[in-house]
Amino acid sequence: MKRKLLFGERMLLGDGTEPFNTVIPFRLKGTFVLKEIQHALDRLQEKHPWLKAVIKHDEKNVPWFEVSEKAKIPIRILSKKEENDWLEESKKEWYKMFNYKEQPFMRFVWIKGEEISDMMFVFHHCLCDGGSAMSVLDEFLKVLNDPLADIGIENPILGIQDVVPSKILSSFGQKFKAKTIGRLAATAIKFVPVGKKSVDRQSDYLIHWKFNQKTSQELVSYCKSNEVTVNTFLSAALLQAFKKVRGEGAFNKVSCPVDIRRFATQIKNDHIFAFGLMIVLSSDQKLSFTENLKLMQKSADKKTSKLNPYITMMVMESAHDALVNFTKLLKNGKSSNDCMFSNLGRIQIEHQYKEFSLETIFSPSVIGPLGNTTTMVTSTFRGEMDFSFMGSEGYLPYVEALSIRDEMVKIVKQQLEYLAVS
Repeated sequence: MKRKLLFGERMLLGDGTEPFNTVIPFRLKGTFVLKEIQHALDRLQEKHPWLKAVIKHDEKNVPWFEVSEKAKIPIRILSKKEENDWLEESKKEWYKMFNYKEQPFMRFVWIKGEEISDMMFVFHHCLCDGGSAMSVLDEFLKVLNDPLADIGIENPILGIQDVVPSKILSSFGQKFKAKTIGRLAATAIKFVPVGKKSVDRQSDYLIHWKFNQKTSQELVSYCKSNEVTVNTFLSAALLQAFKKVRGEGAFNKVSCPVDIRRFATQIKNDHIFAFGLMIVLSSDQKLSFTENLKLMQKSADKKTSKLNPYITMMVMESAHDALVNFTKLLKNGKSSNDCMFSNLGRIQIEHQYKEFSLETIFSPSVIGPLGNTTTMVTSTFRGEMDFSFMGSEGYLPYVEALSIRDEMVKIVKQQLEYLAVS
């Protein structure tokens, strides 16, 4: 089984010389043996063909995913010494290349403790998104709990035809529109001025924090009472924090990934897939925080309603010849947004199992070579909102990132206090 990489996947893969890794850490309470973990990983590969895929290039140097029965998920084991070993190991995993010609784009790390173990999946970002990763984690835990658990068999996506309905894919009007937009974009990209060199990232960092159950629930209640999403609320807080800390250096733009599964029902939750949609939100500096929330929510709803995954994929698939120029633009172009903010929402994975418990899921971290690395990821598990904030000194100095975190926490608590008083 094999398939060509889609445009977005090729962009994330690059030429294979620079890592673009996503790390999904989680904490288990219990005792485990290696063969149980190995069995669970084997079962994941049995279900998901692309978890045992390597990369092969054809005569035109175009990369293909190709399933290899020899491609086993590597496991790295180390002893747990400190509470936050997982933080340092996450950063180490950012930089480790995948031997993609012989091994799959997934590996496993076990930070082994006597009663508490921290574990992590590491994926190349071209393989899967956060939604896919959480499905894989859910399946892994089910098999770790019961070696005979039925986790099904994935019917894998073999190309754009498995995502875009045939009626749209074969429509002359839609094909003409996609090709025209693709050509215009490819031509425009050629003339966008970019530097000869990419920004020197310098050292990268990862900042982590949580809101307890009480604060998390109050935040959700606040959003419901103001008829805004948690995503919009946190985006507004993030933009205000950037403005407070960076002043005129802030762009007043946050880019927010939108799960393609909301629009393309052909893509199931357990599909190994990495194509994302995106909206950009800004705030009105003249308005109060609550007034901004209403404005930003209206903007988010409008922009989200206009998203069209089918035409977007068709446009991108018509522009493979522009890949080099597009990648150069991302790498060498001037940064125009403050941060990428991704909210995975409430993770609905079981907490208690027969012989172990899932104590927490740390929000994923990701860092790559395509421009501004400043990214915040949040998720909610067992009622607690968890945050991972990553970036690079060359884009956002670490001391400023810490100040932005502190300011964001302060804004959230201030708003919750206003709600309590009112």
